[in-house]
Amino acid sequence: MAAIPLDLIDRIRELERKVRELTGRAQIRPALNEITNGPVKIAEGGSLEVSAPDGTRIFNVGALWDGAYGVQIQRSDGTLAFNVGGSGEGSNMVRQFSRAGAVILMDDYYSREFLGRPWMPIQLFPTKQQGTEGTTWQYGWVGGAAAHNAVAVITLSSISAPGGGQVKVNMILPGGGEVTVAEYDVPARTWVNKTIVQPLNGVGFLDYVGWNIQHRVLTEGSGIETRVFNAYTRNTFTQEEAPTPPPQAAAADAQRFLGVPTSPPDEGPPPAPAPPGLHTIDD
Repeated sequence: MAAIPLDLIDRIRELERKVRELTGRAQIRPALNEITNGPVKIAEGGSLEVSAPDGTRIFNVGALWDGAYGVQIQRSDGTLAFNVGGSGEGSNMVRQFSRAGAVILMDDYYSREFLGRPWMPIQLFPTKQQGTEGTTWQYGWVGGAAAHNAVAVITLSSISAPGGGQVKVNMILPGGGEVTVAEYDVPARTWVNKTIVQPLNGVGFLDYVGWNIQHRVLTEGSGIETRVFNAYTRNTFTQEEAPTPPPQAAAADAQRFLGVPTSPPDEGPPPAPAPPGLHTIDD
């Protein structure tokens, strides 16, 4: 009988042990519910979906219902709560929905600059010349607001005593220029109702826009009164209502279109230090 090295049996036993160990490990599934390092990439039209046990889709990122890409979040009852994306002119809009399905928060469909909803009020206040007998232009209402939405809407009504009168509505631009957006006659003894719809041309988001409503009579001894019923800003309804952007915004858009990097806005010089012995309000 051939001689067998004494350590060969031990080596065979060790090899069998390692085979059993490797076989056991092969049956153990790795954890698939945790990512400890590195990105997760879903490409080439894929999407990620999270659904409740009853099948209601709660979260979806990737391809949406119309083939565009975006993000959707739904409530547990299946109602849509949040959406980013979609195709068409309003592509990549951000929208938040009430439980009844109404859009309660969104950016503007036709104007990339502005908030779409909610609509925001314009603060207009009557002066002592709200009713006047002046034959020169008198300020009947004045006020303003920061520009949140793209289109201003002002509803007003005027009446004049014998002789008739005139009314005009002016918008004060952030740079100080005044634009007359409406001017019309008011016949004697007749209420004239007007709804002024004006895109905020040349205005940037959160720029302050001033407004004034002026009126006058055409003959001495007469009078005119103007009342304001609504003053607010809203989203655009049509492409024609989209306001022209301010010059600096138009230039920045052109640079982005051409692939030219834009520089950060000039914030001006730093504030001067407070005099010795005085403190700012924030201190």
